[in-house]
Amino acid sequence: MIPHITNDNVSPDVVSSASGTSVKRQTVHAFDFDGTLTSKDTFIELIRFAKGEKELWLALLRHVHLLVAMKLGLYDNGKAKEAVFSYCFKGMTEEAFDDICRRFASANRRLLRSGGIAMVGRLQAEWNTRVLIVTASSDKWVTPFFNDMPGVTVLGTGIEVKDGVLTGRFSTNNCHGEEKVRRILRLLPDRRTYNLVAYGDSGGDRAMLDFANEGYYRPFRKKNNR
Repeated sequence: MIPHITNDNVSPDVVSSASGTSVKRQTVHAFDFDGTLTSKDTFIELIRFAKGEKELWLALLRHVHLLVAMKLGLYDNGKAKEAVFSYCFKGMTEEAFDDICRRFASANRRLLRSGGIAMVGRLQAEWNTRVLIVTASSDKWVTPFFNDMPGVTVLGTGIEVKDGVLTGRFSTNNCHGEEKVRRILRLLPDRRTYNLVAYGDSGGDRAMLDFANEGYYRPFRKKNNR
């Protein structure tokens, strides 16, 4: 059975519309990406794919002090990630980066947990159901993983582009922790109109899991799902 956390404030499945008739409440499924639907962190794997093993380790070693401080809770997660991203991709054209992201997704389907991605595929085709991928990774490289699933919406960390070139900065807050809840509410502000089911695998997903009517923690970590 999938480990789950149920919110005590579960809304009814049927609600009254503006006309007074009863309608079935929409179900929104919000999935974390890295670690939940994948077996590895795709930010790290993207750098390895784009720059090679040597450049990946140089980037990590150059920023090891920030990464350690981040793990200890002494430095902001988003700022540490932005520093590494800037080191690797600042100055690259958006066109070139988008091409890398598309090729990365195409070449790395093996990173996807089979049970999780199959579930996303089923859900995005269901009536009165919406599927979100809510991730600290950027939609730039996450969206191509779902190109064959038109019912999936990716909410990720934005990448700043000026005059067609990556500045190395993020254009949004890092989509992590409470920011995941804010991003869901920005897209779907009327919480009364839907039931939320969330799936995550780390402390960065805790706020989203707690906010949901029903939360699933590390649901796809079986041997056959890698």
